Amino acid sequence: MSDLSQIVKAYDVRGTVPDQWDERVAEALGAAFTHLLNSTDEPGDAVVVGYDMRATSPGLAAAFAAGVRAEGRSVIEIGLASTDLLYYASGSLDLPGAMFTASHNPAQYNGIKMCRSGARPIGQESGLAEIRERAQALLDSGDARPAGAPTRPAERRDLLPDYAGYLRKLVDLSGIRPLKVVVDAGNGMGGFTVPTVLGDAALSPLPLEIVPLYFELDGSFPNHEANPLDPANLVDLQRAVVEHGADIGLAFDGDADRCFVVDERGEPVSPSAITALVAARELAKHPGSTVIHGLITSSAVAEIIREHGGQPVVARVGHSFIKAEMARTNAVFGGEHSAHYYFRDFWFADTGMLAAMHTLAALGEQSLPLSVLAGEYERYIASGEINSTVADQAAAVAEVRAAYPDAVADEMDGLTLRFPDGAWFNLRASNTEPLLRLNVEAPTRDRMVSLRDDVLDRVRR
Repeated sequence: MSDLSQIVKAYDVRGTVPDQWDERVAEALGAAFTHLLNSTDEPGDAVVVGYDMRATSPGLAAAFAAGVRAEGRSVIEIGLASTDLLYYASGSLDLPGAMFTASHNPAQYNGIKMCRSGARPIGQESGLAEIRERAQALLDSGDARPAGAPTRPAERRDLLPDYAGYLRKLVDLSGIRPLKVVVDAGNGMGGFTVPTVLGDAALSPLPLEIVPLYFELDGSFPNHEANPLDPANLVDLQRAVVEHGADIGLAFDGDADRCFVVDERGEPVSPSAITALVAARELAKHPGSTVIHGLITSSAVAEIIREHGGQPVVARVGHSFIKAEMARTNAVFGGEHSAHYYFRDFWFADTGMLAAMHTLAALGEQSLPLSVLAGEYERYIASGEINSTVADQAAAVAEVRAAYPDAVADEMDGLTLRFPDGAWFNLRASNTEPLLRLNVEAPTRDRMVSLRDDVLDRVRR
């Protein structure tokens, strides 16, 4: 018997296949998802379903679609897709959707990211808990599909060209200076979308020379994990940028909803700097707008938003929380430390591709190298995210809190402690893995290293 509490996380479904979930569970989740839509009068009579390159994705997606159709809605199958392509489909068609992917997780994992029409997020507090409970009841009863329910049709649509055309209208790259761009798709869905969006596979050519790394779709990830947040997975991109004399390197995660940037020296550009850069561009078009930033982005982000006349608003980590805050405030843009970037022009959803295009535009509209351009948005020294496997997470966090009684504490998302000299750290439990995640920032490298090492020593001992 499947225990869905183990795989239904804060804002998506994620677990190993087939031991934690399988096609029978997927069908129950499809039926439960559609029951939620029907009970809340969600507009439309169809659900859009897409999937990534993992070997288990097509079967799980088909089973989910069977559950949807059994509950009385038809299915629009878009086939292979990046997560932001699924969001494009949901937004442009104004239909709810489900994307089958485990993002950056290893090959044995798979998952589902579900949304309402217009790419509106579904998390634990906005329907995911109800989906879990109903699907669990269906599984416990021994029947994932309602007895005697009608079966609605399914149709197949190719939305990749439309998605690419829409993004190109949002960011016009046709007039920038020629750029050589190394792209590491990590055998993930960037290898499917980049040739059409940035190359000339379907649309008019751009002044970009794309140097591809690992564009072959392969859910076993034979070259490296599709998780650019881990510095080890950027090594190949960094080397290739230098070897090819490229202007910029881009790395996408497995489902290509996140994008990481490397400058011409092969040095990573922090997602906080990209957040500030894109925020400045969006605020130039929409003066005075709100910009959302994740709790653990650099302090420089809020500073730069204010300097460009915007209103910074902080939000919890996680796409459903950011999207909800985006919609509540009508924010023009939002960014997270994990390289998720959200746009009002993209139904408040996250798209790594659009962030990459903004970065290419900013670089190509002037003559300076990326290292100099990005340096304008880097003001502090950050540790990057450091993961620790801890048996008793609550006890570890409590011990760390007690060690710094004079710091200003914030428990909006995990534990954030801020110090008078501008240094701060956040320690929080992962929403998808059994880990404690630490992020540290300080005005100087020595201060960052000292604070980082002291906190890690307390967490791990």
